[in-house]
Amino acid sequence: MTREAERRPAVPRRERGATSVADRVVAKIAAQVAREALSRFSEPTGHVPPGHRTPHVTAVVRGAPERSSSEKAGGPAGSRPMLGRVRLSIAVELGYPSDIGAQCAAVRREVTDRVTAWAGVEVSDLVVAVERLHSAHSRRTGRERVR
Repeated sequence: MTREAERRPAVPRRERGATSVADRVVAKIAAQVAREALSRFSEPTGHVPPGHRTPHVTAVVRGAPERSSSEKAGGPAGSRPMLGRVRLSIAVELGYPSDIGAQCAAVRREVTDRVTAWAGVEVSDLVVAVERLHSAHSRRTGRERVR
């Protein structure tokens, strides 16, 4: 240790500074992951027509949760501290007929895992809303009503 380091008072880790991830960054990560998850479904009638909305994501970042005594003591070896919690809402447009449940489950699973890994925030709540279904039949009929 140098003499200068010995003279400076030790600043608790919590007061040294903070890393934060902006809401819009979390939303962009979640939107990209949702797009990738949906692109893996290859049903011929399950594709959304070109020019329609890609998954739309809104993110609300809440403050970091209280730390447990094991986290204060350093936590498990190799673990990264979480920067906070995030609540996400993802609106998607899907092709129909397709396996809507499987597509929504894939979006939930992948967004939760990869947002936690990439942004260091815990996804505490994730809502996947299907805003619109695009039928293969309605694409061919133009303005006619599909029954």
